[in-house]
This record gives sequence, structure tokens and C-alpha cells, in this order.
Amino acid sequence: MAKHRITITDIAKEMGVTPSTVSRALAGNERVSLKTRERVIAVAKDMGYQPNVLASSLRSGRSDTIGMIVPRINRHFFSNVISGVEAILNPAGFNLLICQSHERVEDERKAIHSLLSNRVGGIIISHSVETKSFNHYNEVLAEDIPLVQFDRVTDEIGGPRIVNDNFLGGMRSTRHLIKNGCKRIAHFAGSLHVNVYKERFDGYKYALEKAGIVFDSSLVVDNCILQDSGSQAVEILLRSEKIDGVFAASDFSALGAIKKLKEMKVVIPGEVKVTGFANEPFSDLVDPALSSVEQNAFEMGTQIARLIMENIGKESIPDEEIHVPVRLIVRESSLSGNSEIRIKKDF
Repeated sequence: MAKHRITITDIAKEMGVTPSTVSRALAGNERVSLKTRERVIAVAKDMGYQPNVLASSLRSGRSDTIGMIVPRINRHFFSNVISGVEAILNPAGFNLLICQSHERVEDERKAIHSLLSNRVGGIIISHSVETKSFNHYNEVLAEDIPLVQFDRVTDEIGGPRIVNDNFLGGMRSTRHLIKNGCKRIAHFAGSLHVNVYKERFDGYKYALEKAGIVFDSSLVVDNCILQDSGSQAVEILLRSEKIDGVFAASDFSALGAIKKLKEMKVVIPGEVKVTGFANEPFSDLVDPALSSVEQNAFEMGTQIARLIMENIGKESIPDEEIHVPVRLIVRESSLSGNSEIRIKKDF
């Protein structure tokens, strides 16, 4: 039988400290006291600890860097997630190295290789809209580097996944429109191979079914998450279909719809009601103010950071999916004439 290889987790258990403390101590990080660093090194030596490929770079301090890949840093959701991650990682002595995929799978692959060559201690990822194959993560898993997926995730890769309850957000948005009198509700969807957009679409269909409204595929517009696409979609639909509501999977396409509806002299919310998703900063500035789903991005970021720290040095990382709750913030864009405006109330 092969001899058990002593890991950072074993040392942490022996000392009664966290694996991240051991990792930083072995890296010579000065945020860990000299006394603790010396004790960790002594215990590691006594236990016969042998660093693996990643751990051999600890003394350079590179393992205290966590890599993070996001589709676009200029989106309110992703910037808030980053803030949440930094709020936990930075005080703990970790640095965050951020890469953008710009929604391109090739850029995502390059970012993975760059982070691996920099010997990061962990990787946080939200996949690009183009990503359909995940073979480029095999090397990450082979080197036992902790990997946490968030928002856009896949179960083809093991390890923790942190997501919003997108189904619930889609269902609540659509149900809200129905309760306010809508019967012909268009859905501006994202790319439906991406989990977040598929789940919002499923929530939309479920709400229609529960209300006894027959699903009409002609009212669904795929790949419609940008302002221009939302503007074009609502114009085309109004010319060929009678719609009285729009549930957009993105606030940007919802914004495009509102602007085009106003250009066409369509009264919002009197003739067409609109809801979005993400609660972008402009949501309560547009006229009429946009009802939208709040994703609690900062809270998601703090959970991501804690997970990545907990799993540094572990040989076995749990395969789990954690859901961050969402809430529908109701504003003027979706209310019927006799409804009371309920700003920032949960639904």
C-alpha cells in the first residue's frame, strides 16, 4: 500500500490552524507571525511534508495569488463580485489577479495558461458565453489547484459552484408581469447553452404554465442581452406580434426595449410592461425606472473567497453547488395603473 503523502491539510489539523495559514506560513508571508511561521516549518519537517509541484513555488509567495477570470470587468455584477472577493482575500494576505475573457473562449484558454504559468494558488472562473467545451481545465485539475466556478458554471468540472437562483428570478419576474395584467409576455433570452440564461428561460416558462398561459416560442428572442439587440427585438415583435410585457434576461436589453418603446410612442407600463435582470445602476435612473432582479453579487464574492481559501492545500475538494438568493425589485416599468409602487421590496 502506498504511503500517505503528508499535505498542508494534515499539518493544519496537527496544529489546529487553517490550511490557508499553513500555506501562507510556508510561503514566508509576513502576515503570519514569525513564531507561527517557524512552528509550521518545524511541524512540516517532523511530519515529513514533501511539497508538490505547486507547493514548491510557495517560498516565492506566488501561491498567495489567486487568479480570477470574468467575461467583462465593466459589468456591475462582475465588478461587485470582484469587490466581495477582495474584501475577504486581501485582509487574509492574498492577492487577486484578474483576467477578462471578453466573452471569447480563446481568451479564456489563454488566461488559464497564464495563471498556471504564474503558479497561482487557486482559480475563480465565470465562463465566457462562447465556452461549450471545458478541456482546458484538465491541467488545472491535474495540478490539484483549487477551482471555484461562479455564475456561469458547468457540472462537467468538479469542485464548488456558486450560482444565483436564476430559475426563481425568472419565475418571479414573469409571475409579477402576469399579476399586473400581462398575457403576451416576450422573453429576451441570452445564449441558452449558458446555465444562467437557460435557468431564467425555464423560470419564465414555468410561470406561464402555472398561470395557464400557453408558451409561444415566437415571443422568445435568443442572444438578446445587449441594448441594441433589445431595441431591435422589441421593434420587430411589436410589428409582428401583439405583446404587453417583456421579461429581459439582462438589464441592458431591457433598457434598449424601453428606449425603443418610447421612440415608438408606446406607453410604459400602460401598454407594455418591462422587467430586467441584474439591477444595474441605471435601473432606477431610466424613465420609467426599471423593475429588475437583484443578484447580491457582493455576497456571492465573499462566499467565493471563503471557498477558495478553505480548499487551498486540500487533496479532495467537495463537488457542491451553492445558491445565492435573488429578489425582484419592483419599480414603475412593470406596474399596472392601480398598483402601489413598491421600491426595493422582495418578491
